[in-house]
Amino acid sequence: MQNKKPADVKALLDSSEGWKYLDVRSVEEFGAGHPVGAWNVPIFQRGPQGMTPNDDFVAVVAKTFAKDSKLVVGCASGPRSVRACELLAAAGYKDLVNVEGGFMGGRDEYGRAIPGWASSGLPVEAGAPPERTYAHLARAKS
Repeated sequence: MQNKKPADVKALLDSSEGWKYLDVRSVEEFGAGHPVGAWNVPIFQRGPQGMTPNDDFVAVVAKTFAKDSKLVVGCASGPRSVRACELLAAAGYKDLVNVEGGFMGGRDEYGRAIPGWASSGLPVEAGAPPERTYAHLARAKS
């Protein structure tokens, strides 16, 4: 797994190399706004007890993306996408890039702000074609 700043991630996505943006935030977060062209498979889901691990995360990603896919993985600020990259690497994915600062931005180990995708002024959309939403991807899993 590599870590890249949002502008560098945008350059990867714009290249002809076939990179895809995998947004691992919750369905609600994804629906409120995400990088243009992103796919949503949450690593955690909201439930009565708060956020709980999505037991189907790796299976849904595997059904959606081949193991040789080039995936940029992002969450809100960084921790969930790092965990997602770890799980995907353990499942055999090799071309993984974690978005530093995620979608909203984060903080480094010294408390300094790390700009995220949105605060970097990169393209954001609120809607997505059904085939890129978790509701569709989870149904296609079986």
